[in-house]
Amino acid sequence: MSFGFAVGGVPNAEAADVKVLPIDRAKFWQGQQFDFEVEVKNAENLKNIQVTIDGQDAEKYFGKKPVVAAEAGVTSYRINNVAFDKKGFYKVAATAEDSLGKSVEKVNFTVVRDAPKEKAKNVILFVGDGMSLQAKQVARILSKGITEGKYNDKLAMEKMSNMALINTSGYDSIVTDSANSASAYATGNKSVVNAMGVYADSTKDVFDDPKVENITEIVKRSKGMSVGIVSTANITDATPAAMLAHTRRRSEANYIAADMLTPAHRPDVILGGGSRQFIPVTTPGSKRKDKRDIIQEFITQGYQFAGTATELKSANSNKPLLGLFNTDNMNVYIDRAMLKDPKVLQGFKDQPGLVDMTKKAIDILDKNPNGFFAMIEGACIDKQLHTMDWQRSAYDAIELDKAVEYAQKYSKEHGDNTLIIVVADHGHGISITGTYHEKDGKTGREAVRTYADAGWPTFVDADQDGFPDNPDPDVTLAVQYANHPDYYTNYRFQKTPTPPALSENGKAIANPYRSPNGKDGEFVPGNIPSDETQEVHSADDVVLMAQGPGADYFNGVMDNTEVFFGMLRALGVDGNQHK
Repeated sequence: MSFGFAVGGVPNAEAADVKVLPIDRAKFWQGQQFDFEVEVKNAENLKNIQVTIDGQDAEKYFGKKPVVAAEAGVTSYRINNVAFDKKGFYKVAATAEDSLGKSVEKVNFTVVRDAPKEKAKNVILFVGDGMSLQAKQVARILSKGITEGKYNDKLAMEKMSNMALINTSGYDSIVTDSANSASAYATGNKSVVNAMGVYADSTKDVFDDPKVENITEIVKRSKGMSVGIVSTANITDATPAAMLAHTRRRSEANYIAADMLTPAHRPDVILGGGSRQFIPVTTPGSKRKDKRDIIQEFITQGYQFAGTATELKSANSNKPLLGLFNTDNMNVYIDRAMLKDPKVLQGFKDQPGLVDMTKKAIDILDKNPNGFFAMIEGACIDKQLHTMDWQRSAYDAIELDKAVEYAQKYSKEHGDNTLIIVVADHGHGISITGTYHEKDGKTGREAVRTYADAGWPTFVDADQDGFPDNPDPDVTLAVQYANHPDYYTNYRFQKTPTPPALSENGKAIANPYRSPNGKDGEFVPGNIPSDETQEVHSADDVVLMAQGPGADYFNGVMDNTEVFFGMLRALGVDGNQHK
C-alpha cells in the first residue's frame, strides 16, 4: 500500500503508486539470492526514488548500484542478485517524490537459518499434483480396501511420522495453479498464477521479472549436491519447471527446455514426457520454433539419453541422464499398464512407470557423496481430475504411493538419512458421496447410494499388487465434483479417456460421449464460468506427510512456502556458501 503526502503532510489522493518486490512479509533463507525492485507508477514529474534497508541507503547496504529505468509510465529501481547474509528482521522503505509530493511504501522481510535436530543427507520431495485429501482417500480405498468400517491398511505415505495442513494460495489469488504453488515449494516465496521463481513486475517481458533463488540452485551452489527432476507430465510442465526456471509465463515451454541446460540449476537426472520441446522444428512432432536439438546438447554435456522403458533400465547409473518417454504427457497407469489401447498410447508402448523412474533416478543421484535433492511428481492425478476421471486419477495416486514406498525402503537401507516429503500442490473439489450400482435397475442419480444404502465398493485386488484388477466393479464409488462445466455422467469408468466438455464458439458444451453407447448419460449443469471445459482447482488446504531427519518441522497448519524452509533446514544449508 502506498501513502502520498503533499507539502505540510496533507494526504494526496493522486500521489504516485510505489510497489516493492519482494512483497511484504517475504521470507528468505540466510544467503538466499533474489532480485530487489521498486516500481513507481502514475508519478507526476518524478524527481527522486529513495530506498532504505533498516534506515541505510539500499545502494550502500547491498554494495551495488541500482539500475533505474522507465518504460510505459513505470519507473523501475532495481538491484539484482542480492542477499541477506544474517538472519533477522529487515525493514524496507521506498519513497518516490514527484511534483505532487511523496509516496512511501514500507515492507518487512524475515531471514532465517534454523538448525535441525538431526541433519539429512538427501531430500526427496514427492508432489502428488492435485492430490487433495479426498483424492488420497479414494486411492486408499481402492488400494487397501475397507472392512466393516476399518481400513485394511494405510498407504505408505500415510505411515509417515509427521503431518501438516498446507495453505496453497498465491499472492494474487485465493486459488492457485501448479506453477505458482510449486514455485512456493521451490523458493519459499509466493508468486502469481502462471509464474515460477519470480515476483511479477509491470513489464510485458515474461523473462525480466525479479528472480528468487530456488532450491535446486541453492543446494548445488552451497553444498555441491546432485539434483533430479522426475514427472509423469511433460517435463517442462508447471511443477517440474518450477524447480528450475524463472519466468512469468509457464507456457514458455521451449525456453524452459533450453533453460534446463543452465549450469546453476541443471539437473543430473531429468525423467518424464515432453520430447517435443527438445527436438528441432525440422523433426516430426516438434513444438520448437527453432532448429535447436536440446537432446543432443545434453548429450554433448555428458548426458546419456533414454526414450523407452527398456533404455531407461539399461542406462548407466554412473552418468547423468535425460529420459523423455512421450512427446507430451506420459500415459496414465490404467492406459499404460492395464488397458494398453494402441489408439490411446499412440505409438508409445514402452513407457516406464513412476516407480521405474524413481528407482533409476535415486540410483544415479545416490552416487554423489554430497547428497541429492529430488522432486518426483505424480502429475496426472491432477490432469485426470481436471477431466473428471477419478478412476485414472486414483490409480496414478496409487502409483505415486508405490514410488514413495520404494523411497522409504531406500532410506532405511541407507541409515535413514533422507528426508521424504509427500504433498499436493493444490486441491480439487471432489468428494465421496457413497457408492454407485445398478443391480436393482436404478440408474443415474437414483443409483447413487447414500448412508446405510451405500455399503461398500467391490474393488478386488487378486494379485495383491495394490492396484484393483478392475477399475469398474459392479459396486463402485460415487464421486462428486464441486466445480465443473456442463457434462454428462453415467457414474461409471470411461474405458476410453473422454473430456467432460468441448469448446464451441468460446463456450463449453457438454460432451455427449461420456457414456457407454455414446448417447445416454445424465446431464449435470455446470457451476463455473461457461467457457471452462474442465473441472478446476480448489482453494482447499492439502495434506503434507513427512519422515526422516528434519520431519519434525512439519506439523499443524502451515503456509506452502514453509516447505522450502523445512527442506533447507533439514539439509543444514548455509546460503552464504559458494562451492
